[in-house]
Amino acid sequence: MITLEWVYATSGLAFLGFSVLSLRDASNGKRFGNAAFWGLLALSFLLGSRIGDLANGVLVLALVLLGGFGALGHGKPETTSADERRENARSRGNWLFAPALIIPAVALSGTLFLKNAHVFGVTLVDAKQVTLISLALGAIIALATAIAWLRPLLLAPLQEGRRLVDTIGWAAILPQLLASLGALFTLAGVGKAVGAVATQYIPLDRPFEAVFVYCVGMALFTAVMGNAFAAFPVMTAAIGLPLIVHKFGGSPAIMAAIGMLSGFCGTLTTPMAANFNIVPAALLELPDRNGVIKVQIPTALMMLAINTALMEALVYRF
Repeated sequence: MITLEWVYATSGLAFLGFSVLSLRDASNGKRFGNAAFWGLLALSFLLGSRIGDLANGVLVLALVLLGGFGALGHGKPETTSADERRENARSRGNWLFAPALIIPAVALSGTLFLKNAHVFGVTLVDAKQVTLISLALGAIIALATAIAWLRPLLLAPLQEGRRLVDTIGWAAILPQLLASLGALFTLAGVGKAVGAVATQYIPLDRPFEAVFVYCVGMALFTAVMGNAFAAFPVMTAAIGLPLIVHKFGGSPAIMAAIGMLSGFCGTLTTPMAANFNIVPAALLELPDRNGVIKVQIPTALMMLAINTALMEALVYRF
């Protein structure tokens, strides 16, 4: 049976390849830092479930130190030239997007049809992780299709992947760290503490007040933590379940769906959501690293107001 461990192993092998190629790249003055960073990340994916909590904690601290002290640099991978890429784009046109579209197509198909798939009476994939496994399968199939079609140099996919992660730098692991922070906050009882403070100092005697505090709180916590998935358990334990659902009888499904959308409004406004806001600025080489955020703030505020009104209109009526 294909489990999530297979996905971790595939990702780990990719990061291991980045590490080896970084070590061999003499054009990068910080190649040893890059090799160590991606090598440790590869170790986390390949052996994280086997080396224990203490070793994993030390590994994460090492990654933070390498990223925090500027140990990562930019190499110059040996891949196709700019002229070759322009010629490929000219000759193949929009068909170049086909491999990228394979990924969501396989992910959706796998989610719908692989959950109950069996081969010789054996379950093919872990039903609980079928979406993530399908996403990984989509990436592998897309890569194989691109290689068969474009016939690049053997190491070109790894070199291009290394170029991309070198551009992103330490921010590549920020989503994992922030998601872990959300789980840690939940275990530490931060949601209950926030709920106690909110109910003590904020008037929450009417249904709309609970909705307003929940939606705005989701956006603010997401802005602080950089990840709506990390903010969701905190605000739901603090406001969503005890007040909107239990006290005022709101729908948990509507509360959760619109609450997450409210959290995403906070994502648009914060550099902590580096994979959305800082990485694009770096990849596009924008002069202002916060330029993406500045453009998105008006949209975020408008969407937050709409989400709050939408929840008030729906959550207590269905």
